[in-house]
Amino acid sequence: MDLKIKDLAELLNVSETTIRRWLAEGKIPAYRLNHQFRFSRSEIEDWVMSCRMNKNTDKVHPDVSIQSDTMKNIVAKSGTRQFSLYRALHHGEVLSDVLGSEKEQVIRGSVKKIAQSMNLDGDVISELLMDRERLMPTSLNYGIAVPHTRDFLLQETNDVVTVVYPQEPIEYGALDNQPVHTLFFLFACEDKRHLHLLAKLAHFASDEKCRDFLLTKPKKIELLKFIKEFESKIPALAT
Repeated sequence: MDLKIKDLAELLNVSETTIRRWLAEGKIPAYRLNHQFRFSRSEIEDWVMSCRMNKNTDKVHPDVSIQSDTMKNIVAKSGTRQFSLYRALHHGEVLSDVLGSEKEQVIRGSVKKIAQSMNLDGDVISELLMDRERLMPTSLNYGIAVPHTRDFLLQETNDVVTVVYPQEPIEYGALDNQPVHTLFFLFACEDKRHLHLLAKLAHFASDEKCRDFLLTKPKKIELLKFIKEFESKIPALAT
């Protein structure tokens, strides 16, 4: 799906002026069609997740600091979105010690449990998630991944995030080559909320304190409390 500046501003919940500034600064992927900027929906999703390390070095890629600031801009919103991650996790679950030595085993094993509570077809959702992984691994680096689909939206009013801790960290194809110890399965009700939650999770994963906390494999009540505090400290930035 090709997006115009107006469409993208609405999806990311920022002003058109902000989008134009990012274009001028080379912060966001775009192309020109009839002298007008257009954006690929799939490229924007990948860009939202692009706070990652350079695959070929041990140094942070120069774009990471730019992307990190951009993610803060996207997620720094008050009102109904301020605690969006907290609410999505409240409607989801926290699954510990999920078995599987490979990515696909962990994803399919997790979805089998998730689908039951959400009244979804586990086989269909698993295939959609694996199709997404084949396009590009959904890792955020630092041992964190966000399995999600591009074409499936919940026919509900509440977004859902379920956190999964594999019994052992699994190889995931991450650009920093680190095995994944925590997976955030994301199911959203609309594109705008999907991208917003992706941006918030990317921001969350960029915080060392948050990453250290995940290593303790917190239970749901502990994780909810931590995420609520994390979201409450996100300042409202001007766009």
